[in-house]
Amino acid sequence: MILEIDPHSEEPIYLQLRKQIILGIARGELAPNEQLPTVRQFADELGVNTMTVSKGYQQLREEGYLLTDRRKGTVVAPLPVHSKKNSEENLTLVLAELYLAEPDDQKLQDKIETILNSFRRDEKQ
Repeated sequence: MILEIDPHSEEPIYLQLRKQIILGIARGELAPNEQLPTVRQFADELGVNTMTVSKGYQQLREEGYLLTDRRKGTVVAPLPVHSKKNSEENLTLVLAELYLAEPDDQKLQDKIETILNSFRRDEKQ
């Protein structure tokens, strides 16, 4: 999985890292129990401070997407991920934002279907 971090974005780098790892898991680019690079390796690869990567990893662990094992390091959590965030509340907000940008129900449903299809593993094989 290749991460694309924009150092000029208003979004903090640790949140960019978090989002891309979650999308990587959903799209099957990161498999359950797959080992991720160490904080130092990731920081060197991305050219960012180790504390930035550490903060992103910590947030992902708290949300249930990553696990840390003293022997294996940081790994992707098994599916299904049991996120501690209120998923329905988050989905409602995202759908509201999409609806405000595209109030046409059919176009909105088409966008949602396209996004969902990008996450379906069985259709990719």
